[in-house]
Amino acid sequence: MPERWTRERRLEHTRNLLLDAAEESFARKGLTASALEDIADAAGYTRGAIYSHFGAKEELFLAVIDRQRDRFLEIFTEVIQSFREFGDLDVDELSRRWREAGSDPLRAALNYELTLFLLRNPQARERLAEQRRETVRSLGEFISKGVARLGARLTIPAESLARVILAVNDGVTLGSYLDEVDLYRPYLQLVASSIVPADT
Repeated sequence: MPERWTRERRLEHTRNLLLDAAEESFARKGLTASALEDIADAAGYTRGAIYSHFGAKEELFLAVIDRQRDRFLEIFTEVIQSFREFGDLDVDELSRRWREAGSDPLRAALNYELTLFLLRNPQARERLAEQRRETVRSLGEFISKGVARLGARLTIPAESLARVILAVNDGVTLGSYLDEVDLYRPYLQLVASSIVPADT
């Protein structure tokens, strides 16, 4: 017997289809050039579905960014947790896994689109400031715990390292893609150089 979907599940399914279509459009065309009609059509809905789930186009864009942020943190967690102790921290392996997990130029372009949006919209920047601080705090806390678990310590504050990772990661992805050169290894060498054995 086929499974019956609840109303909540149908709404979540619709929301995810709209987010998928919006993510693709915003990454390829940018926020301004993306039309709600095209996004809705690509998802198999009308523009009214976007309004009922998200409201204005900027709200849809920010919902896409929220989902991207959560995915990045999941990838970061998965990669870092794969190392059990400081001696396991192999930069070649780390860069290979980081590249495989997160080297999507469209995702990086989407995050650049957010940066431009926030630069041009002080009200949106103010509205998202606490959310951005919380992302840094949670990433910094995860880094601190992960480094301690490895039996190591940081040479710079965890939140500073978190800010650098968040600020630089998309540039590494786009630079690697555009210039066809692997920047992940030197980037992660720099990140790893801030982690040293706890007894030094």
